[in-house]
Amino acid sequence: MIIEQPSIYLRWLYPKAIWRMDRRQKAVYLTFDDGPIPEATPFILDVLDQFGIKATFFMVGDNARKYPHLLEEVRRRGHRIGNHTFNHIGGFRWLSKRYLQNTDKANELLHTDLFRPPHGWMRAAQYWRLQAHYRIIMWDLVTRDYSKWMMPEDIVNNVKRYARNGSIITFHDSLKSIEKLKSALPASLQWLRDQGYEFRIFD
Repeated sequence: MIIEQPSIYLRWLYPKAIWRMDRRQKAVYLTFDDGPIPEATPFILDVLDQFGIKATFFMVGDNARKYPHLLEEVRRRGHRIGNHTFNHIGGFRWLSKRYLQNTDKANELLHTDLFRPPHGWMRAAQYWRLQAHYRIIMWDLVTRDYSKWMMPEDIVNNVKRYARNGSIITFHDSLKSIEKLKSALPASLQWLRDQGYEFRIFD
């Protein structure tokens, strides 16, 4: 399985999840996972403002609790919020009841109809319960900006290689990614714009 672009088999596991938007439209959907945190989110917001782009931030509830001003700043600047559980927990390691409680706890702060499971995995029972209440947004391209093996140019090259019409592109507003994103994010956005892509957020 290609890490950057999920295989068709993985997509079959969650048939009602959204992995890619309209492939007939030359548009991409930027998403950022794991924030908000003061070391990363403000920089990302400023870059998005410079390009006039809106994105979706899949937030960890505990981070939103600790940094409520960042949660409100993301909203104030016109971006979408998504639920990424309260403690960034993996579905396979938790019983469904606890996993769903953790997700509900996050949504008491986030108030969103969008959900993305940490690590991209959840149990079948968790998936079917959540898809009844949320639009489950996965991804068509994960940049791997979190990897210690990736350099900024590698992240940009992943965008260049795998972005396509309707791609849902995943970056991270995290400590693992931010130093690389300081150059990789503006370069990626400029390349996408130069290719004629429109930037959209989920309705």
